[in-house]
Amino acid sequence: MKSKVIVKKVATIDIGSNAIRLLISNIFNVKGKQYHTKNSLYRVQLRLGDDSFNKGKISLKNLKKLKSTLASFKLIMEINEIKDYLAYATSAMRGIINSEEIIKSLEDETGIKVEIISGKTESEIVSNNDISSHIGKTKNYCFIDVGGGSTEVIIYKKSKFYKSKSFKIGGVRLINNLVSNSTWEYFGNWLKKNAVELKKLKIIGIGGNINKIYKISGVKYTKPLTRKSFKKTLDKIENMSLEKKLIKLKLNPDRIDVIVPAGKIYYFLMKTLDIKEIYVPRIGLADGMVNEII
Repeated sequence: MKSKVIVKKVATIDIGSNAIRLLISNIFNVKGKQYHTKNSLYRVQLRLGDDSFNKGKISLKNLKKLKSTLASFKLIMEINEIKDYLAYATSAMRGIINSEEIIKSLEDETGIKVEIISGKTESEIVSNNDISSHIGKTKNYCFIDVGGGSTEVIIYKKSKFYKSKSFKIGGVRLINNLVSNSTWEYFGNWLKKNAVELKKLKIIGIGGNINKIYKISGVKYTKPLTRKSFKKTLDKIENMSLEKKLIKLKLNPDRIDVIVPAGKIYYFLMKTLDIKEIYVPRIGLADGMVNEII
């Protein structure tokens, strides 16, 4: 008699600075071990970072869009009969003056309970993703997760958590000219102080922009992207016309202006630490949140 595998669907919502994502995942148990796979992903462009980083508050127009997005996500979750979910907000919401008031209104009007998480918590969730199929048994590795409003760096030494830091550097901040030279200098000095000494350090790039850069580069999945190819791909994107970015690269309109600035943050880390390649497992905060539900 064949054993029956019970599949349960869960949802994770990531409210970022550039977009909002709803990830529906399948959770199932096989021989006492739990697994999860992606079922479907929904992404809505809503650049909350433009409001938050420039004004410290969300415009009424974007707040309405945020509520509509979450209300639609609630309906999708109901159709999928989802009982367990998590909804986290990151950098953009952290910088809003009346964030507690907004979080309460979101729950009251959409039924979605949102939690604003710190950069440190964001780092920990992202680094809980399984990346063994990419880096093998490497003991020294570093995650870099570049978002619209912040960059999270998490370092593991001898397979154990070593250091983490959240920096106010991101794609949306860069296109709004909100990153000073002193912030870049601080970022570089922190990397040199905490990561240069580690032998055979492998870098894991997280985030929608590096996922797209990786895809455009043509590198076979699970294989690392060399620093030389990374720079070549970045230059290729930067020098393309708007039309070619839309048609040939199939970039979403909201990604066109942030992909190169975000890419330069990854490149900065690689160059600062003299790292020759970066691994891109195509995972993110929403994926790590599934582990929290499990």
